[in-house]
Order: sequence, then structure tokens, then C-alpha cells
Amino acid sequence: MINVKHLTKKYGRITAVDNISFKIKKGEIVGFLGPNGAGKTTTMNMITGYLSSTSGSIKVCGHDVLDEPMEVKTRIGYLPEQPPLYLDMTVEEYLRFVCKLKKITLDEDEHIDELCDMVKLEDVRDRLIKNLSKGYRQRVGIAQALVGNPPVLILDEPTVGLDPSQIVEIRSLIRKLGKRHTVILSTHILSEVQIVCDRVIVIHEGKLVADSTASRLSESLAGGGRLQITLSGDISHASRELGSISGVRRVSEISRQNNRADFYIDYAQGRDVRKDIFNAAVKNGWALIGMKDCDLSLEEIFLRLTGELTDDDANDDTGE
Repeated sequence: MINVKHLTKKYGRITAVDNISFKIKKGEIVGFLGPNGAGKTTTMNMITGYLSSTSGSIKVCGHDVLDEPMEVKTRIGYLPEQPPLYLDMTVEEYLRFVCKLKKITLDEDEHIDELCDMVKLEDVRDRLIKNLSKGYRQRVGIAQALVGNPPVLILDEPTVGLDPSQIVEIRSLIRKLGKRHTVILSTHILSEVQIVCDRVIVIHEGKLVADSTASRLSESLAGGGRLQITLSGDISHASRELGSISGVRRVSEISRQNNRADFYIDYAQGRDVRKDIFNAAVKNGWALIGMKDCDLSLEEIFLRLTGELTDDDANDDTGE
């Protein structure tokens, strides 16, 4: 669906995107992750054809962005961080305007009805856009991206500035759209990627530093597995005792309240430390209230990939 090869963008001596390559398959929802200035928006603008690349190639649905720009543009729906809305139009007037701009061949009335139903704009389709809430404006922005039913959607920070209930609604809509479209979702909100996306692409300082699922990245970076356990009792030296178990690589205290605490136990690949943890609990008189497998959080994955979190940093959180 999308094939990016050796893509580079330079502004004079500054390299904004540095020789990145990736593929996105039909029907995937891919999280595009990176800090400010990482090159995310520049890359998306090159995929959509708004920016030309310095070198490399991009194909969308088999069409080259530079050689066949109009073919590519008809196959992409784009929601920039600031939706391109005309505030003095009603929702319906604006969507009809976008239909004409995109020269759609679908029945316009039926198509607008379908879009308003899909993104829940029926109740506001006759209202001026300037009178809508931020959440509804985002919905209008997504609706314009969907005009013409493009197979690819690129959404740049679609939940920025929304309240918690609006964020939940937009995330639910994105998951729904992923059933019919290939979606690239750029966001700073790591939990959003974990909730919505099938795969994660991480860019840092213009370079691609990871391309995988969150679970695979967690396993790779942890160098093994992770358990979350809950203990109660005299746990003042629990981190030290747990850390002495053969195969345990790291113990991190998550939270503590009185004589009860939660811990992450990272252990080496191929080891099963559950029995040894149980024996340690019996030996020390702890109540082992809970134990479950879990992954690194996406926040930890991102910080480790970008070199902002080391094993020493993680080990500092022992609660001792």
C-alpha cells in the first residue's frame, strides 16, 4: 500500500529525514512516533506530496509520488494538525466544497450522508463550523480527509487539544476507520498508539530507530520477559531479595502503600522465575497477592530507543 525507500529530506545543511525506509500494508493502523523535530510531519508531507524529497522514493498504491502526484493525491486523505476548515461555512457546505475540489465521481448527496453518519456529524451538519466545539471540528477535519473514500488516511495529531471524552470518541473512530482504510497516525501520546495501532514506527533525529509491534519491541528491549507482582508484609528489602534471584535482571518498584507494593520483575530470555519468586515470598513471609506477565510500557520503549532511558535509570526506581 505504501512503500518508502531511502527517503531523505535536507534543508541546506540540516537533514530533517535521513535515509528511512518502511512499508505499510493494506488495512494496517500504524503509529508514527517521535519527539518534536524528529521528522514525522516532514515525512508525512512527503508521502502526501506536499513536500518533495531530496532523495529516495515513495509509492502509494503502486504510484510514485513524484512521477504521478495526482494519482497519489486521489488515494490519500490527509488531516493536518490544524484542520483546513472554512469557519464561515456550515459543515455540509464545507463537505460539498471539498467534494468539488477533489472532483469526486460519487453521488454527492449520498456520499455526504455517509460521511456525516460515519463520523457522527448528522446533528451539526447545518451549523457554522466556527460555532462547533474542538471535538466536532476534528470530526469535520476527518470527514474532509474521507471525501472520495481514499484507501489511505494520514492523521497528524488528531486528538491534540481535545477533552478526555472527545479523545475516547476520536480513538474509537480511528479504530473503526482502520477496518476500511490504511491509517498512519502521528501522535505524541504514546498510550494512544498502544490503544489504537497495530504497529509502531519510531523516528528520532530524522532516523528510523524502530519498526515493529509494541509487544515485539518490548521483548527485544527488555532482553527477556517481564512480570508484575504485588506483595504485602514486611517488604522493606523486597527489591534486594527479588533482585538476587537467578535470572532476574531488574526489579522496579511501581507503587507502595503502607506494607503493600507492586513491582516489575524483568528476567532473562528463556528463564522462568515464577517459582523462585513464590519461594522467596514464602521464605520472607510476604503475601504474594498477584503475578502476571506484562510488556514494557510504550513510554519506556520510546525512551530506550531514543537513548533517554538506560538500564541504570530503570534500576534507580527500587524504592529502597
